[in-house]
Amino acid sequence: MKTRDVITALGALAHEHRLAIYRLLVEQGPGGLPAGVIAERVGLVPSSLTFHVQALQRAELITRRRVSRQLFYAADFSAMNAVIGYLTKNCCGSGADGCAASCEPAGAAMKPKRSRKAA
Repeated sequence: MKTRDVITALGALAHEHRLAIYRLLVEQGPGGLPAGVIAERVGLVPSSLTFHVQALQRAELITRRRVSRQLFYAADFSAMNAVIGYLTKNCCGSGADGCAASCEPAGAAMKPKRSRKAA
């Protein structure tokens, strides 16, 4: 990912409503949500939602698909991973001891491990 693409992505996320929309779509997963549901959950009127999702689309952070008369939006997880990868590419590159755990994203470190039950 190029520096200017990361700047565009971070700039698109640097707004309260766009960040809320993006986080909602990340939580929803690849299926996404219809525009009306997003507007309702974030508390935006449709015209404001359109403005904000267009900014996220231009930054290539979300995708849009039409199902009949509804527009569905979903987070583009490959774009999100590319931004995170760019930001952490040289994490602890100077060889600092004990740094590897610090470079792991907080969510990954906090996921509970599944317990295996004996059959």
